[in-house]
Amino acid sequence: MIRHATIQRTAEIVMVLGIIALCQPWNLFLHRYGLTIIIVGLLTFMITGWVGPRQRPQATAAPEKEGHP
Repeated sequence: MIRHATIQRTAEIVMVLGIIALCQPWNLFLHRYGLTIIIVGLLTFMITGWVGPRQRPQATAAPEKEGHP
């Protein structure tokens, strides 16, 4: 399973690459799909933030008693 932090970091990188693709003037294909790349990265980032990492149940130990036994 891919870690939550890895997916979020990848989504951030995709958004930055989309901004770069949108702003560069040399390749029309990248310029045309730059906004789509940004939206895909943004949606991925939002979904991973909404779903969040799985919480593992913690084992609860018996509390220690205060004072004398």
